[in-house]
Amino acid sequence: MRLLAAAVLAAGAACSSGADDDGIDPDPAAAGEASGDDGGGGDDAGGATYPGDEWARGDAAALGFDVAELEAIAARAEQAGSNCMVVVRDGEIAAEWYWNGTDAGSAQEVFSVTKSHTSTLVGIAQADGDLDVDDRASEYIDAWVGTDSEDVTIENLLSNDSGREWSLALDYGQLPGQPDLAAFATGLGQDAAPGESWAYNNAAIQTLDVVLREATGQDTHELAAERLYEPIGMDDSALTTDDAGNTRTFMGLQSTCEDLARFGHLFLHDGNWDGTQVVPEQWVDAAVGAASQDINDAYGYLWWLNRPGTVLGARQATSATAEPAEGDDTQLVPGAPEDMFFALGLGGQIVAVDPGSGTVVVRLGGVGTPPGSTPFTAAEAAAVVTDALVDPAAPAAGATGPASGTG
Repeated sequence: MRLLAAAVLAAGAACSSGADDDGIDPDPAAAGEASGDDGGGGDDAGGATYPGDEWARGDAAALGFDVAELEAIAARAEQAGSNCMVVVRDGEIAAEWYWNGTDAGSAQEVFSVTKSHTSTLVGIAQADGDLDVDDRASEYIDAWVGTDSEDVTIENLLSNDSGREWSLALDYGQLPGQPDLAAFATGLGQDAAPGESWAYNNAAIQTLDVVLREATGQDTHELAAERLYEPIGMDDSALTTDDAGNTRTFMGLQSTCEDLARFGHLFLHDGNWDGTQVVPEQWVDAAVGAASQDINDAYGYLWWLNRPGTVLGARQATSATAEPAEGDDTQLVPGAPEDMFFALGLGGQIVAVDPGSGTVVVRLGGVGTPPGSTPFTAAEAAAVVTDALVDPAAPAAGATGPASGTG
């Protein structure tokens, strides 16, 4: 395998890894516009750097990283069966690695990372005036009118405290292969009153496809392409559909490390992309700024948070064998910045965003891990910030030009 790190590229050399093989009111028209910049990227009025058609590559050491520590983290990622890992700081790729025959354009299933995209689409729809998170979901899901689910709000669905029917057998056995996800998910019952319990409920989140489609009059995958992916240059990403044409909203996003770095960079900059407010700043704050309910302090609007308190359900997001911190008086990643937030998916698909240092880390891989290895975790992704970033005050280096690598 060949390690591709921008610091090494800048010196004109490649290194080998020795390791063996997870209140919102913008202008709707402006929110749908893509930045006109192309090529190597641009700076907005506030000085933030954004990629154009390609990410700029910077020098990892000049961006404040210990290159040897980055290589050690990447070696661990490779050992865990990763396909790619990308580290972005100050709008430049500081380091990137590709394994298993992949490259920068290799898209794959990212599982529950999809959920954070679904949440973002709800924020865009709210900004357009098509819905409000305080609305009852039954205003858009006719089958719930007059049932125990009538009072479930859109915010409940975003926060995983809807009380909708849930079990491992339903969520992981029956749901994924359903030919009509909308019919199956909306047809389940109600286990508890909304707001009284918390469950990592895939089927409940899938009902947001119905909500979005009925509220906007547009298929959810088309809304994503037009209002989110095109404006920020996620050209290799798409939400997928089932046999009945429903968009998968609990999983199903096909994406790349580089595209997901764009998504993380968008949230790092409060929903702004090179001067265009793609997602309202108020929505970003509501989604990742604090827990969206009072049961699980590690959860916002379909995003994982590192806020201290009670942590529930994190194992289900990534792997049956992973063991993130869980319980009372802890954090998702103890010792990492409290304002760090994550989009997480089965198999250790990870988008980690650290606002304090302006860093985004993306890791993608297969569902399983090689024999003798353990899953790559959110804590290991966060180590890019806690261990490898040794000079947070380092200024951004000049771009070295697009590059990619394979292994």
